Amino acid sequence: MSSRFPGSSPHPLRQGATHVPVPCRLRAGACRGPSRPSDPYSLTTGPDGALWCTLVHSGGIARLTGTDLLERHTLDSKSCGPSVITPGPDGALWFTRSRDGRIGRITVDGRSDSYAGPTPDSGPFGIAAGADGALWFTEMNAGRIGRITMEGEVGGFELPLSGAFPSFITAGPDDALWFTLNRADAVGRIGLGGDVTVHPLPTSHAAPVGITAGVDGALWFAEIGAGRIGRMKTDGTVREFPLPDRSCRPHAVTADPGRGVCWFTEWATGRVGSITPDGRIEEYELPGPGAEPHGLAVAPDGALHVAMETGQVVRMTP
Repeated sequence: MSSRFPGSSPHPLRQGATHVPVPCRLRAGACRGPSRPSDPYSLTTGPDGALWCTLVHSGGIARLTGTDLLERHTLDSKSCGPSVITPGPDGALWFTRSRDGRIGRITVDGRSDSYAGPTPDSGPFGIAAGADGALWFTEMNAGRIGRITMEGEVGGFELPLSGAFPSFITAGPDDALWFTLNRADAVGRIGLGGDVTVHPLPTSHAAPVGITAGVDGALWFAEIGAGRIGRMKTDGTVREFPLPDRSCRPHAVTADPGRGVCWFTEWATGRVGSITPDGRIEEYELPGPGAEPHGLAVAPDGALHVAMETGQVVRMTP
C-alpha cells in the first residue's frame, strides 16, 4: 500500500489536547471471542446481525456474534490480503482481496468464493454497494473504479488522473459512489453510468483515505496526511476540521445515525474520535500500547466496534 496509509511510527500527543479514557466505556471482555482475530482490519455488520471482519495478513474472514463467539473462515489463499468488507444486496458479504486482484464473497453460513479482477496487481481495496444493485470498488494500482454484478461480471471505469491511488469508496446520498484519491489530495464522484467528477481538496498533502456518507447528507472523510476530518457536500463544497493532534493519522470513518455523529480511528496515537455535523470533536484512548486502530463499525445494538493491529476487536458501549 501507499506510504500515505498506516505504516509509520506513532507520534507523541500534542500539548493541550483533551482526551477521554475509553476503559470506562468498554464492556467487560473488550477482546472479542475465545481467541483473538490475529490481524483484524475492516469491520461491517452483516445481514445476520453479526459483526464481520477481514483478517488481512492471514487470509481469512471472521464472524463475531453478540455472545462473543468467534468463527474463522479461511479463504483459498492466505496471502490474498482481504481488505475492506461490506454487505451486498444479495444477503452475502463482499470484500476486496488487494494482494491477488480478486473480489471475494462469503455467505452468512461461511461459504466463500471469489472473482478475478482486471489484473492480479490492480489492488482492489475499498468496496461499497451501489444503488444499481452492483458492488463498486477501487483499484489502487490501476487507477480505476471497478464494478461487479451479483453474477460476478466485472467491469470498470478509468479515472481522469494517473497515479491518484483511489482508496475507500462509499455510496452517497445522491445515488452516486464517492471515493478518496489518496495521492491526488482529492475526493471523486462516479455516477452509475461511469461519469467521473474530481473535487480537489484545499489542503495539500491531505492524503484522504476513509470516507462515509454522514447523517447530515454530506460525505465525511479522513485526511491521514493532514490530521483533519473533512466534510464535502454533494456540490463539492468542502469544510475541514483540524484534529487536536495533527499527527494522529486518522484512517477509517463510519456514520452513527443513532448518535448523529461520525466515528473515526486515529491510527498513530491509538484513539478513536467522534465528530458532530457542526464539527465538535471528542476523542477516546483505546486500551493497551500500540493499539493501531484501523476499521470500525456500529453494531445493531448501537455499540461501536474497532479493529486494532494488536489483534483485538474492541467494543465501546454508550
